[in-house]
Amino acid sequence: MGRQKGIDMANGITADELAASRGQSVHSQDGQDLGRVEEIYNDINTNEPEWIALTSTSGSQRTLVPVVGAQLQGDAVMVPYSEEQVVGSPGVDGNEISQELEARLYSHYGIEYSEGESDSGLPAGGPPSTNAGREGDIRTGDVEGGEFKEHDPSEEGASEGRADLEDHDEMRVTRSEEELSVGTRQREAGEVRVKKSVETEKVQTSVPKRREEVSVERVPVSEGTTSAELGEDEISVPIVEEEVVVEKKPGVKEELRVKKETVTDEETVTADVRKERVDIDEQTDRS
Repeated sequence: MGRQKGIDMANGITADELAASRGQSVHSQDGQDLGRVEEIYNDINTNEPEWIALTSTSGSQRTLVPVVGAQLQGDAVMVPYSEEQVVGSPGVDGNEISQELEARLYSHYGIEYSEGESDSGLPAGGPPSTNAGREGDIRTGDVEGGEFKEHDPSEEGASEGRADLEDHDEMRVTRSEEELSVGTRQREAGEVRVKKSVETEKVQTSVPKRREEVSVERVPVSEGTTSAELGEDEISVPIVEEEVVVEKKPGVKEELRVKKETVTDEETVTADVRKERVDIDEQTDRS
């Protein structure tokens, strides 16, 4: 396989992580699900991983994404490319990538391509930078037969002679901008504790109770009705009353049910995103 120029994989996904990522989801830079890792393509010279093959959704061709720039985020592999860019990339039929196809793939993903390798033996190259340089973002060329043919800017203008007036010159500028990708993740916001305790309160209630009372009634007796004898005597009669008996026993009064339910709130996220602006300054001297 060919080589990329200037790759720094120090902060990217490791070879061991890639080997264990088969079957995991692959997400684009804008958070879209691109499919799952089906196979890893290694460089035939260094045996270093270069391409991630995604599961095919239609047809027999596999979709390839460069390993460089990929990162492992949780259970998914994140690649620094948009869904549109990945879906529109050239596909591969077999288990090997030709030099011609690899060059087309690097060009499609905006990665500079060469046949050399870095001093470390790793592919030398990297994903396109959005911050600077801009080499490769501004291209000069001619349109011939509907096809854009790039050439060095020094070949334009007066150095080209009358041919410059006869061909169709074109300058192509790639404009990039950052896209805001917002998602959610679960976190523990708190907890609910259910605790029982015993407290004492005074209760008053009225209870009817009965009792016997003694009353003395004197009734006159007619003379001659009974005989009488004088003497001492005593009799005991019990007096009965009801007393209040207090008995306490536990009883189930109610059941408390603690439930959780999911509610959805709206939260506004504000962030700064950068985008490139293209200014055209024409400086023409027609004197």
